[in-house]
Amino acid sequence: MTAEEKLSLALFLDTAGDFFRDGYHKPREPSAFTDDPEKASAAEKVTDTVTRPSPEALGVEKVTVTVSDTLEAVAADIVRCVACPLHGGRSQAVPGEGVERPLVMVIGEGPGADEDASGRPFVGKAGQLLDKMLGSVGLSREKNCFIANVVKCRPPDNRDPLVEETESCAPFLARQIRLLEPRIILCAGRVAAQTLLKTGSPIGSLRGQFTPYHVHETLSIPVLATYHPSALLRDDTYKRPAWEDLKLLRQRLIEIDESYAREAGEGGV
Repeated sequence: MTAEEKLSLALFLDTAGDFFRDGYHKPREPSAFTDDPEKASAAEKVTDTVTRPSPEALGVEKVTVTVSDTLEAVAADIVRCVACPLHGGRSQAVPGEGVERPLVMVIGEGPGADEDASGRPFVGKAGQLLDKMLGSVGLSREKNCFIANVVKCRPPDNRDPLVEETESCAPFLARQIRLLEPRIILCAGRVAAQTLLKTGSPIGSLRGQFTPYHVHETLSIPVLATYHPSALLRDDTYKRPAWEDLKLLRQRLIEIDESYAREAGEGGV
């Protein structure tokens, strides 16, 4: 093998390793390689007819690694992730749970104490309320929803995730959305809505409307933001607007999904 072939292979393996670890490429100094003795003379013979790419042409922006991604692979990568300090304080990572190809993907901000202990999203008091809210419009994590969070490990003292923490987890969430292709995304709370929609607007101005989230060139998913269930537990005044958001969600689902509309028409929702 020639030195240039070894360099190309090393760059490819480095890039693939970065992809499987956390989705980010880490620039490295080019390694030094030499031709295998038995290949050197053959390489010299074709130097004038073969043009190989330079190391610069093999940077991450030029190299595409194609793999068959799965939700299981994303979950495994989340469990192994040590990209931000949150991993040091977790009992368990919380990748998410629900059905594949859901009608609705619910995204919260991050795991709490109950979620950290169980490895499951939204299982504490706020999660129990979320289940009731979803059930009121014919949705559940067992039947037609997938539930996840912006960050997959519990922030200390349940504080809001820091920007560097949401950025570290962003590739995982993006992969989940791309694989699930939900019909609608429901953001539970300010942090989830601001992170996904890349805005600093308050939740009061984001809720009550659908905003497109662009997955790729040919797919956009409508995003509806509402108050986090924990906010409803703290302040009853949020319950009515949250119910209005759920009715808006229900109406859009009736419009875009025949099976949901049929169930709603039969009094099931």
